[in-house]
Amino acid sequence: MKRIIAGLSLFVASARAGTVLWSGIFNSSATVANFDKWSWSNQIPPYQWYIHGSGPTSEYLALSPSYKNPADTSDAQGIKITIDGTAFWNGQTMERSEIIPQASASLGTGHLYYHFSLMTSTTNPPNPGFEHQIAFFESHFTEIKYGLISGEAGTTDNLLRWDVGGVTQWSTQLKAGNWYNFAYDIDFSGGTIGLWASSGSAPLTQVVAGVKGSPSTNSADWHIGQLRLPNGGTNAAPEDWYWSGIFVEQAPITTSIAGPQPGAGGGGGGGGTPTTTPAPPKTTTTTPPKSTTKPPTTSSAPPTSASSKPVTTSSTAPGPTQTHYGQCGGNGWTGPTVCASPYTCTVVSGPYYSQCL
Repeated sequence: MKRIIAGLSLFVASARAGTVLWSGIFNSSATVANFDKWSWSNQIPPYQWYIHGSGPTSEYLALSPSYKNPADTSDAQGIKITIDGTAFWNGQTMERSEIIPQASASLGTGHLYYHFSLMTSTTNPPNPGFEHQIAFFESHFTEIKYGLISGEAGTTDNLLRWDVGGVTQWSTQLKAGNWYNFAYDIDFSGGTIGLWASSGSAPLTQVVAGVKGSPSTNSADWHIGQLRLPNGGTNAAPEDWYWSGIFVEQAPITTSIAGPQPGAGGGGGGGGTPTTTPAPPKTTTTTPPKSTTKPPTTSSAPPTSASSKPVTTSSTAPGPTQTHYGQCGGNGWTGPTVCASPYTCTVVSGPYYSQCL
């Protein structure tokens, strides 16, 4: 019996091993109204909420036990993030709804794992005719993408893919009702990015070992949600993505989908709408690296102050360039400060944020 208990203890330790630096886990008392309490003058954790359309927060965010992966027992609720024909932010032509960590710890040093689980439904499914950028960083050094990549031939693409620097390293066909679990394996010191993934309740396994990249973050630019490029057209139909198990930890990795606090949120996903069906066996596949035909071109900035006009600035400092709409300055920003031609670094929110426009 002692040997059995010891073996179980070792299994638990191996499945739940990391130190959590930031947690986006939702307890039973979390409400959508909590997101509206955050502002640039009241930066309360765990999430920043400013990248969304003109509608009320409840149009873009919803919490429910039905919206989480049933295997996730750390969350009491999952979150549904929606984009629709009103989800245009800050005058951009992209539909966007994104929440961002409000963290006190550094999320950009050492060897870290960025965890999250994703699901779509047959109700309000994502449109495969548009490029979606999901769980991305400002510099787009790594991200999940879905749909027809902007500039590619064809009319639709149901591929869910993981990119490093605009090159696809892993992909699978998106299936409604299936939970896809991910952890970005980011070694900021070594300059590598890898991927751990699984389906349904299966524990995470390494599907891509670390590949060379340019990982960087100011700890407040990981966009949890979806950004949809117009791809030369528009469609106002709502699209829903379901998220749970969102947290960042130091190595070693937690592989159990139960999460960093198993049992704290309870099991299952009872009640609500039929959007969290049991996941089928793992269906992910790896593919040879595939270059997307157009590099990432979109990122974000905080709301423009109504009391002041944007001020255009320029920089001649050497170093990498930022893409159109990318962040290029602001308090705590350590990424590129020079914009790719013909764009200029423009102050859009006082000292907080500058953007390539």
